[in-house]
Amino acid sequence: MVVTILHLWVLFVIVIMTLYAVRHWYFTLDRMMMRQRPYFQDLYDNDLPPVTVIVPMHDEEAVARNVLDAIVRGDYPHGLLEIIPVDDHSGDGTAAILREYGERYAFVKPLYVATGLRGKPNALNLALQEASNEIVMVFDADYTPGRGILRELAMAFVDPEVGAVMGRVVPQNTSRNLLTRLLSLERSGGYQVDQQARYNLDLFPQYGGTVGGFRRSVVLSLHGFDAQMLAEDTDLTARLFTNGWKVVYANRAECYEEVPISWEARFRQLRRWSRGHNRALYRNISNMLRAPRLSFRQRCDGILTLAVYAIPPILLSGFLANMLLFLMGALSVWSAVALGFFVVAYSAFGNFGPVYEIGAAEVLDGARQRLYLLPYLFYLFLFNSWAVTSGLLDTLGDGIKRRSPLWEKTTRSSGDRNAVA
Repeated sequence: MVVTILHLWVLFVIVIMTLYAVRHWYFTLDRMMMRQRPYFQDLYDNDLPPVTVIVPMHDEEAVARNVLDAIVRGDYPHGLLEIIPVDDHSGDGTAAILREYGERYAFVKPLYVATGLRGKPNALNLALQEASNEIVMVFDADYTPGRGILRELAMAFVDPEVGAVMGRVVPQNTSRNLLTRLLSLERSGGYQVDQQARYNLDLFPQYGGTVGGFRRSVVLSLHGFDAQMLAEDTDLTARLFTNGWKVVYANRAECYEEVPISWEARFRQLRRWSRGHNRALYRNISNMLRAPRLSFRQRCDGILTLAVYAIPPILLSGFLANMLLFLMGALSVWSAVALGFFVVAYSAFGNFGPVYEIGAAEVLDGARQRLYLLPYLFYLFLFNSWAVTSGLLDTLGDGIKRRSPLWEKTTRSSGDRNAVA
């Protein structure tokens, strides 16, 4: 009985690995060879709606001025703009900076949170209560919005069925070290190919809480953001889809970020993302399966997207099951070697390092010289798997111990953009 169960589990793992690999390959073919779905700025020339921009901040003295200056200097009319930077329990000079901008610009309305819960979801909920406009944009403090990004994102809401929109994230400190260069490859593949292909195919593009927008009334009707959710953006995406709202992707709406420059900071970031995404998977998978407004293809892609941070532990469990079968004498040497090669191939062509997606993205971006870095993605896959598995264990511990996860901010490397460009 034990041998049969182990064999079935190994087979299940191989099927899951194959599904993800084929999915990424199909997305690449769609992005490179198929007709691309136009975004709204290509179709409409309409009156701009008034928008509210929320920027949650916790100890962001090093970067607060950069993001606020970028938004203020953008091409969106100030008469249609409201900016709510949220000082969330900061212990540095963030509050003083927000107060300065509030005095300088009438449309900048700082919100100070010094008591109660700390964390981005709670900060967003409080800011939504103060927001004056239906269309709300959200940027993280360490992001620099492009000059025309508000205009491009706002046009998505010409379609009354659109509940949220997501722009493209582009690292701006790529040249710092090997890690930042590899993270830039991940971002390129994830946005230029993966997100755009899911948008083309009307599947499950994700709203990201770093450079995107949503309808205030829709989010409030869904009871706002869960204060215990570390991946509040993924959770919102799932709830929007299961309630019949569209999420669209704007590939040309670029926002520039500072990616982690140390492996320790990246590990903590991935661990937090994994913890949040797996909680979002647990919360939304049953609704996704039963959502009457979703097609079968959309349900499948939604579940695969939600489960993306559960895959490395599943892959590891398949490898361990294979080892047990070998030690029990129930698996031939050649079968074990074959599975090992399959795992190595998956690490290159599967979930966290799809060579063909990243390669296609670099070609589309005109950065072919960066293709020389592709072999290093195997080592990044091993690192990612370790961090993601730690996050899954955190999620399981949260459920067993009924504890609330604490928000952990990614360390900023520098407030000097010239130092990280």
